[in-house]
Amino acid sequence: MKISFFTALLIITAITTATAQQRARDLGIKFNGTIGQYNAITDVKGVLVGYKTLISGDGPLATGKGPVRTGVTVIMPNGKSIDPLPAGWFSLNGDGEMTGTTVIDEYGLNYGPIGITNTNSVGVVRDAIGEWNVKNFSKGSLVDFSFGLPVAAETFDGVLNDINGFHVKKEDVFEALSTAHGGKVEEGNVGGGTGMSLFQFKGGSGTSSRVISIDTATYTVGAFVQGNFGRRTDLIISGVPVGKEWKGDLPVINSKPKDGSIIIIIGTDAPLLPAQLKLVAKRASLGVARCGGVGRNSSGDIFLAFSTVPPKDNAKGTLQTWTVLPKEQMDKVFQATVESVEEAIVNAMIAAKDMKGINGNTVYAIRHDKLMQVINSYSHKMQ
Repeated sequence: MKISFFTALLIITAITTATAQQRARDLGIKFNGTIGQYNAITDVKGVLVGYKTLISGDGPLATGKGPVRTGVTVIMPNGKSIDPLPAGWFSLNGDGEMTGTTVIDEYGLNYGPIGITNTNSVGVVRDAIGEWNVKNFSKGSLVDFSFGLPVAAETFDGVLNDINGFHVKKEDVFEALSTAHGGKVEEGNVGGGTGMSLFQFKGGSGTSSRVISIDTATYTVGAFVQGNFGRRTDLIISGVPVGKEWKGDLPVINSKPKDGSIIIIIGTDAPLLPAQLKLVAKRASLGVARCGGVGRNSSGDIFLAFSTVPPKDNAKGTLQTWTVLPKEQMDKVFQATVESVEEAIVNAMIAAKDMKGINGNTVYAIRHDKLMQVINSYSHKMQ
């Protein structure tokens, strides 16, 4: 049987559409605010995202061999550069790790790529980013600080992954750095988010953005999350207590469960001081709360915000000038942060797929059809 070119094109289009990664808005879930072109942190000009995903093996845990369900994510605030940008950070709950924060407190600046991975791989990711910095930006001077003090953060994937096997290698970090890009960002079971869970559904990596206007200027605020926290009954989506309405689909865990963590990176092209960016990072907490997060014990909830507008030095380096929004004009930035974090968390869940890991531990993705039934049914009851 011969198939015409037009028919073949329709078949390919249908397959592509069916397998394309879905996001919350594709299902009809409503959120406030105006999104950017890609509804991603990459809507902030100059920001790049790269992943290396590691999935191999099945069956019982054999430490050092697998099963492997992990990876690394890199976010480049200033492209493939270590030129500093203003930054601030905030810990809602400190049962976690984010390196490089003391120098951010000291200088108010972040230098180069940010890594996110599993708990036991923070060291190798941090060191690999530093080595990449040296290879690409060292000037060979007697005092060479191109390695820097890189930011690397983590959430725990030991429910699905052979976390004590240390499977993330520096070459994986190099690959994530070299392939980092702007534009559309993959979500769900990718990069550092590969083995993560959200509200006892499959979780992972997610992103969203908002575009705001202040006076005659237009700014973008973007959020990226690596989500791995929450109990089922906590889950709220679009104001609906989905977790309390949901029946079944609980994970199969053949070990003691623990609450996880969330790492959030906020980027904006709004001109802000480091102290103002700390305030922005604090507001990420409210986006987590909108989804039902409460910052339980053992959940490391650590957030970093950066601006792509650096200060300017004079020719002699004796004077530095900052262009900043007045604090009284920051409410729209705060609101955009809360909204983009909320949507990024939901996007991570919507994009995720079922995953079976060590010892047969299985975490199920949230079912899209059932989710919309729950949301629509609850909304109808409230009318």
